[in-house]
Amino acid sequence: MKQQLYNLVQTPLPTKHGDFILHYYSSNLDDKEHIALVKGDVAGRNNVPVRIHSECFTGDVLGSRRCDCGEQLDLAMQIINEAGFGILIYLRQEGRGIGLLNKLRAYNLQDQGMDTVDANIELGHLADEREYSIAGLILENLQVTSVELITNNPKKIAALEKMGVTVAKRIPVEAVAHHDNIDYLKTKAKKMAHLLFEPKNKKK
Repeated sequence: MKQQLYNLVQTPLPTKHGDFILHYYSSNLDDKEHIALVKGDVAGRNNVPVRIHSECFTGDVLGSRRCDCGEQLDLAMQIINEAGFGILIYLRQEGRGIGLLNKLRAYNLQDQGMDTVDANIELGHLADEREYSIAGLILENLQVTSVELITNNPKKIAALEKMGVTVAKRIPVEAVAHHDNIDYLKTKAKKMAHLLFEPKNKKK
């Protein structure tokens, strides 16, 4: 099946982090709604700041302190606004792809002593079931081939490069560690190779 993406609606969206154009996408790959917040003219431009953000209802909307997702979303939008151009791609793959229901079940397992990786596996899932082909299609639709990726996750860099997108630079996006999320962050660094807790002068 040929991958097809449909850019159905574009509308201005003023936010606390500046003015964006919101693009609403659907595809024949899933039945989900994905969006891109675009600032400035990005078509044909090199080294576009890009954040690929996976949906986190508890963190993005409710401000949960169990993760760093809401903080990363805010920081990424700030980075893009300050740059004057860029894209935030918001993918509907809650809970690293396992969905909200199973994410909440995983929370209960974590409260019993498991880390985030082991909790997902206990529920019969992979540690991380996200995939980024739709993000690649969105960048193609927006005529972007060279990005500065706002991420701590090497898997996202590898996924984009596999799709032919040049990742010219990684822009770190680290939230403040605190009592409620420190174990979560340590698990991401130890078991998922996220680039966290690095000395400031070693970041690339």
